[in-house]
Amino acid sequence: MHTKSAARNIFYGGSAFFLLIFFGLTIHSHWYIVNVSTNEKTLTEAVAHGKKLWEDKSCVNCHTILGEGAYFAPELGNVWVRYGGKDDPEGARETFKAWMKNQPTGVEGRRQMPQFNFTEKELDDLADFFKWVSTIDTNGWPPNDAG
Repeated sequence: MHTKSAARNIFYGGSAFFLLIFFGLTIHSHWYIVNVSTNEKTLTEAVAHGKKLWEDKSCVNCHTILGEGAYFAPELGNVWVRYGGKDDPEGARETFKAWMKNQPTGVEGRRQMPQFNFTEKELDDLADFFKWVSTIDTNGWPPNDAG
């Protein structure tokens, strides 16, 4: 049988142990994001501007990116890969830009994306943002190329 003193020591010792585990895992998570998951070395002004366009146009209200956002429209964390960006980066860029310029498609019965009337530079920056997102180590997310 434990005494009050022993119970108190178990409580404080256990609390301290799990706080140390919690802080250790928090530090590891931050280290992993900075050093492994996100490739900060390839961040450019174009990528930052593309992300700003993503935020300003509220794309997350319809799309997901790396699993975060709405599920009304396709996942865009791997859109660069779906457009063939790994094998033909310039072709993927042109395909992406053409897709964006031709919205809405007007296909009956399909969800329609609005026309944002992006400039060529904005489309290039958005493409650079999606190219950069495709280099993030997502531990296998999304589970398939279709998003």
